[in-house]
Amino acid sequence: MSEWAAWVGREETRSDRVDAGLLARWCATLDRPAPVGGAAPQGLHWCLCLPDAPTATLGPDGHPRRDDSPDGFLPPIPLPRRMWAASQVEFLRALRTGEAVERRSRVLSVTPKQGGSGHLVFVDVAHETLGDGVPTVREVQSIVYREAAPTGTPPAPPPLGESRFDTSAWDAVRTVEPDPALLFRYSALTFNSHRIHYDQPYATGEEGYRGLVVHGPLTATLLLDLARRQLGDNVLERFAFRGLSPAVADEPLHLAFRRADAGYELGAYAADGRAVMGATAG
Repeated sequence: MSEWAAWVGREETRSDRVDAGLLARWCATLDRPAPVGGAAPQGLHWCLCLPDAPTATLGPDGHPRRDDSPDGFLPPIPLPRRMWAASQVEFLRALRTGEAVERRSRVLSVTPKQGGSGHLVFVDVAHETLGDGVPTVREVQSIVYREAAPTGTPPAPPPLGESRFDTSAWDAVRTVEPDPALLFRYSALTFNSHRIHYDQPYATGEEGYRGLVVHGPLTATLLLDLARRQLGDNVLERFAFRGLSPAVADEPLHLAFRRADAGYELGAYAADGRAVMGATAG
């Protein structure tokens, strides 16, 4: 039995509201027009019902410190690096401006593993988001905790190579260049103080990245926005993504979309074709 078995089944509930100001700032961040009719775009739920730990309780990485208190939700895994690894999302209906929102969360599993980079622990969390008491989004989020890279490890991801991303196999490709201002705005929208997204000396010197790291859910949101551009607002019923390697600020990020037998395939790629995120939708 895992030493973290006592955390499996823990639950928490958070409340919020779909505020017109939040929606306007979210759309401004993505350089997209506001939706018509009051329906919130897919992906906005990641900016609702956020953890609100006091600043004094943040750890050196900017995340809330984890402890073993009875009211703690996530297990106090001592591994220092934390990433949002993947999500499987069901869109049941669109949230609407002005709705009261409740998110019910439950720890599904805590799974230690041994990987090529050392010891890992995966935590799966189920979230159900309700708007005015009606289920709107169901999601299983996978968080991974890992060891710090040994001294002397080359920065991640590796420097861009000479090859280039091949657009020919995709129905649509949009290239963006996430800059520090975009990362800062998305951190503000999600109340995310993880320093790898805004503190370059920390990201490169302490966590061993090659630059500021683009948030996983920001990349996923950009992929959802690409699907919107191809299909229209709030068309998708399901969306699943998995992070494959870090995206670095101030570098081109190719967002790709194509139709597949069972729905749609999406992906995010670095300038040299390195896969950053894979996704499916339907």
